[in-house]
Amino acid sequence: MSTAQQLTDPVAHHAEGPCWSPRWGGLRWVDMLAGDVLSLGADGTVGRTHVGDVAAVVRPRAGGGAVIAVERGFALQEADGTLRTLPELWGADAGIRMNEGGCDPEGRFYCGSMAYDQDGGRGDGRGSVYRLDPDGTTTVAWGGVTISNGLGFSPDGSRAYYVDTPTGRIDVLDHDSATGLTGRRPFVQVTDDGPGHPDGLTVDAEGCVWVALFGGGAVRRYTPAGVLDGVVEVPGASQVTAVTFGGADLDELFITTSRENLPDDVEPVAGSLFTHRPGVRGLPVLPFAG
Repeated sequence: MSTAQQLTDPVAHHAEGPCWSPRWGGLRWVDMLAGDVLSLGADGTVGRTHVGDVAAVVRPRAGGGAVIAVERGFALQEADGTLRTLPELWGADAGIRMNEGGCDPEGRFYCGSMAYDQDGGRGDGRGSVYRLDPDGTTTVAWGGVTISNGLGFSPDGSRAYYVDTPTGRIDVLDHDSATGLTGRRPFVQVTDDGPGHPDGLTVDAEGCVWVALFGGGAVRRYTPAGVLDGVVEVPGASQVTAVTFGGADLDELFITTSRENLPDDVEPVAGSLFTHRPGVRGLPVLPFAG
């Protein structure tokens, strides 16, 4: 058991999706429902760029700039900040939005959706996981998800880990460059190990999976065999949303938190960015090839 340290003030209402890349000079994350991409300066200051009604997740592009999941699809940002929003993936259902995702080793960008009302707690599975290919084409990778969340790949790229939060578990899929992601199956039932539901995740250089616990105030580490191997407590913020490795040596955990649906006088540090050095390194971020 170890404890994370607060790094910033509570700068976001619903912070998500931290991502470290030397291509853009360090850490970025999103204030999702504000539609803003945040960046951490070398002096600790936080920058903010508005990209739409929703900024769900951001990843670097191999040629510079970023790919961003916005409310109903994707947007491409150039290195100079110019933003081009791609055609919406759906239009009839205004109750659905993008939520979380990441890139595979081939540079294809996966992002999953969810209902704003979280399907009323019913788990009706109105969301889908979409794949944006480098040539700009988009396909549905799989459907029937409720709150699509973390996606991360093993060091050798042969496995991917994925969360649909209401299931209370992390799933694992096989990855192949030609067929993509297949064979989704349970990896570990996170809710068996204590309070909180699985949210965003990342994978370290040893192949272990780190998962944020929304409602659990912590991050857990699981071995490739699915064994609980460590816990990092996040003091004062129960709604832990996502985690990534960063820093020059990829040896620092960055942890995002949320104050969505919390009363103003509860958890004053919620919405802050936290940090921790766990003694292991992460993997370089996989960029979008488009």
